[in-house]
Amino acid sequence: MLFKQLMQPLAEVFFPRSCLHCGDAVECSDYQFLCSACSRELFFSKPPTCSICGYPFFGILAGPRVCPHCAELDPLFDQGKTLFLAKGPARSIIHVLKYQYGFYALEDVKAMIAKAPYYKNYFDGGILVPVPLHPTKERERGFNQSLMIAKSLNEATSAKDLQKLLVRTMYTQTQTQLSRAARYQNVKNAFALAPDAVVIPNQTYILIDDVFTTGSTLNSCAAVLLEAGATQIKVATLGHG
Repeated sequence: MLFKQLMQPLAEVFFPRSCLHCGDAVECSDYQFLCSACSRELFFSKPPTCSICGYPFFGILAGPRVCPHCAELDPLFDQGKTLFLAKGPARSIIHVLKYQYGFYALEDVKAMIAKAPYYKNYFDGGILVPVPLHPTKERERGFNQSLMIAKSLNEATSAKDLQKLLVRTMYTQTQTQLSRAARYQNVKNAFALAPDAVVIPNQTYILIDDVFTTGSTLNSCAAVLLEAGATQIKVATLGHG
């Protein structure tokens, strides 16, 4: 271990990491896999934000704390947070994590969380519940990115625990190209409580997904937890699309 620690800086001199967004060498950056130029393009979702999805408000906030993205959503959860807007380098982080087995990118996500107390403190005392994939989809992909994100959040915050309380019972088409109405229908009744799940009414549960788009998936998951007796449900994502 000591030898590895001594050799790591030397190895990075001769074999510097490549930025996962632009491909340039990562030098003098706050992150391991984003160069300093790309890291400056990250747009963190700092307060004030939408109370439902965490999207940041621009300028002075007046009136309801709900953004236009959530105007048509009737949330079954209490509030939501997102770490950054899913564009530019942030979109690349989500892409390599979701489609390229890029779990290494979660080390940079942890570093971002450490510098974002408004996001980190949101998880205090909560039980993290990753949005599940259908077993067929998980076999095809080889992993569930929401579970990987939840594990990193469990390590980087003061969350109480991580529990896989939900299962996906329907194999649905990807949400990417669907309209808001179609997304809602696509995931309606797609989730169920896991056979061995125990839901404690007064415990705070935080649903974890990679990206918040319309909120349809998270709302469907929240409906299952509500029916099982949960009374305090929040949601959190890495990005907002």
